[in-house]
Parts: sequence; C-alpha cells; structure tokens
Amino acid sequence: MSTPTTLAESVSHQRDALANLLREPLALAAQACSRAWPSRAGLNAALIQALTTVPACKYLYALDTHAVQLSDNISHEGLIDTDYKRDRADRPYMREAVPNQGFLLSQAYISLRVKRPSLTAIQIVRDDDGQVLGFVGADFDLRDLPITGKLYDEPTYWRQIKGDPSIRSSVFQQSRTESQLDLNIDTVLGVMVELMADHGVFHGKLHFSSSRATIWLIEDPFRYRLLDFDALKDPDTCLIYPHCPYPADALIPKDKIEQVFDGLRALRFMDETFYLRAGSLNIFNGMVGLTFSCDGSHYLPWDEFLSKGYDFWAPDNPAVELCPS
Repeated sequence: MSTPTTLAESVSHQRDALANLLREPLALAAQACSRAWPSRAGLNAALIQALTTVPACKYLYALDTHAVQLSDNISHEGLIDTDYKRDRADRPYMREAVPNQGFLLSQAYISLRVKRPSLTAIQIVRDDDGQVLGFVGADFDLRDLPITGKLYDEPTYWRQIKGDPSIRSSVFQQSRTESQLDLNIDTVLGVMVELMADHGVFHGKLHFSSSRATIWLIEDPFRYRLLDFDALKDPDTCLIYPHCPYPADALIPKDKIEQVFDGLRALRFMDETFYLRAGSLNIFNGMVGLTFSCDGSHYLPWDEFLSKGYDFWAPDNPAVELCPS
C-alpha cells in the first residue's frame, strides 16, 4: 500500500486499518447473536463473550431492523440496562448505508453522553436463511483506538486559504495605517533574524499591524513567547535567549533567513490597500506563512517564496490571488 500523502489519505488509511481489525470479531459476534435472537438474556450473554474479542470496544449492543435496542449495553464494567429498548435510529451511524458485505465503520461523530469524538461499527445479523434480523453495534472512543500508521506529515506544497468574507468584501474601503513596527522595521527584522539564526527560535511570526511577534524555542517548544513592540525594537532582547547552534536538520539554510524577512518587508509596503498583515517562518518545515489585508493566507516553501520576487505578489498580477475566493 502506498504511503498517504494528504490528510484525507492518512485518515482513510487509518480507517481502513481499523476496519480490518474489527471486521472478523464483529462478524463472529453477529453469528453468536443470531443463535440467541431476540432473547435479551441470550443476546447479553453472547455479547459479553464477544466483547473480549473486539479491540478497544467501549460498548456492544444488539438492535432490531428499526434500530431499537434489544440488549443491554455491554461494557467492561458490566451491563448497562438503561439503554434497553433505546431507539438509535437518529444516530449518525444508523443513517449511513451498510455495505452489502454487512459491515460498516461509521464516520466519526461527537457522542451524546461524554461529548467526545467516537466511532461506531455496525454488523448486520442474519438468520440461517440469510434474512436480516438486525444489527450488532460496537462503540469506540477515538482516544482508545490503536494507531495503525505513522504520524501524518504536513505537506510542503503551496496552499492558499480564504479568510473572513466580510474582510475580503470591504478591503477597498481600507488602507494601511503605519504601525510602530513599520516605523522601526529595520531594527525589528534584525532582531527576528538574529533570534532565528543564532538563538534557538525555530518558528517566528511577525504581526505587522499590531507590532508584536510570537516565537517558539527549540529548547522549550511547547510554549510560545510573545514579544511586544518594546522587546522587538531593542536588540538587547537577544541577550535573554542563549546562543544555540543552528539545527542541522532545518530545511532552510541559515543564510537565507534574512532574505525571507526582507521579502516580508517588501510585501508589507507593496500597496496601500493590499499589504501583508502577518508573516511567519518555520525553519524545520521550511514554510513561509503570509496573511494579507484581505485576510487571504498563503503557505509555501521558503525557496518558492524567494523565487517569486516582489513583482509576483503585486495586486495587479493575475497569476496570484492574494485573496483566494
């Protein structure tokens, strides 16, 4: 099987792997239930035995063809009789069409009781003549399910994301107001480049309009730091963060960081109506993030960003949509 390359492919790959884990034990559970159908006590006994064979299952239960529950909820903590005769017809998993082979792994949904992302597997129960008697349902909490694939890799191709329609529709009624950061742009960019090249900042985002920055450090990656304008305009800020060797596995070369920030500067001042509101750089995935005055956002590799040049981003260039629609 090929390696998933998109988020949707990774989700599909994970679902296929989970379905393969569940298909056989639920088929066996359905066979056991068919022999006890429709006895509540008999179904409970069959499902108690089946629960030991269904990986990570939270609840097992039997339903008739109208989705009315014929058994108690079977859990590892014991029987839960409050759902006996419960009508599940309006639940998301009962509104999906069960394939001909009789097994369905539902789309994820938010559970009613604990309000957590959940999945339900449905298996058709048939009698000896092949007539449908009802269904076996198996509920799963997503956090309990085994992970069958590696962590999803964030893509590194150019992506454009549209923003708030109300901002996009009123963009011609606004113009750039010079911020404190704009007035001190050389010093601010020098501080940001120094922090990312030599002081362990692996992700930095400049908010031009509000004169602030957010940074993440290699030595403390789970917490961001907020640098206000006073910190950004003062090169002594770099003294707070110890010198850190530039990571060998960074995707952007150290000597290209300044060029990226120079590119952000150009986009900030390129036009009085269409201009950069925020820009970011992550040295490990090599991606540049851009958010323009129309609230349109772009994420693209650093080398592609540098290769485009200032003229490419000009508002009158039909080759690029600053504000994806």
